[in-house]
Amino acid sequence: MSFRPQLPARSRTRRGLTLAVATLTLALGATTTVVPASAAQTVTATAAAKPTVVLVHGAFADASGFNDLIARLERLGFPVIAPANPLRDVAGDAAYVSSVLDTITGPIILVGHSYGGIVITNAALGHDNVKALVYLGAFAPDKGESALNLAGQFPGSELGHALLARDYKLPDGTKGGTDGYIVAEKFREVFAADLPASKTRLMAATQRPGSVTGLSGGSGEPAWKTIPSWYLIPTQDKVIPPDAQRFMAKRAGSTVKEIRSSHVVMMSHPDAAASVVLSAYSATR
Repeated sequence: MSFRPQLPARSRTRRGLTLAVATLTLALGATTTVVPASAAQTVTATAAAKPTVVLVHGAFADASGFNDLIARLERLGFPVIAPANPLRDVAGDAAYVSSVLDTITGPIILVGHSYGGIVITNAALGHDNVKALVYLGAFAPDKGESALNLAGQFPGSELGHALLARDYKLPDGTKGGTDGYIVAEKFREVFAADLPASKTRLMAATQRPGSVTGLSGGSGEPAWKTIPSWYLIPTQDKVIPPDAQRFMAKRAGSTVKEIRSSHVVMMSHPDAAASVVLSAYSATR
């Protein structure tokens, strides 16, 4: 008569779990393919190869205006940064964005909307890793030109009739300068006519002003003379006349696309804006 000792219930359960784990491990080992380290490195390198897209907003707006565009670019695998444009003066704003570019390794696609176009035109200088400039309803000035000067050369801008000037003071009580806002009642009509009124009311209330110094300040040597550029022109733009944008795009030798849109083309047509960025990427990769 043979005798098999009976294990306590807890020991039997533990042994059963051990056997189950061992069996599962063997089964997985028979069917799992081990990916070589070199292959994993290749996948990582491919994902990291896409340029960083840096988005620079203009006056009367902030970086949240790029939210829908950012979502599309990130789904496509692009790293994206949308810094806050100081909106104080051309040289200072460009220096700030340039300092952001200094922190980025690898290729960059630099995108500007509205006054942000002047900023990227100046900030890109000296950065060999900026491979493309993309102007979305933006200014692309030549040396010495200002936003107000360019907008005023062509008929169609209604910005001048909608601006509200507010002086601001420095902490010591002295006058710091004058900021320009778009009057709330005219904000949607002039700035974003194809967006819902419920949204433009919020945009008007939260708008960041553009300093008169910045809007009237002359640009430096333009980066578009040495860096290829792309231009998306909103044909219903009442801030920067479409003819002004066509003039600037032709002068810069930009690849141009036009779309029926208000000034905030990256908000009302984020797919079109993303398409232009992709075109710049495809042509410069």
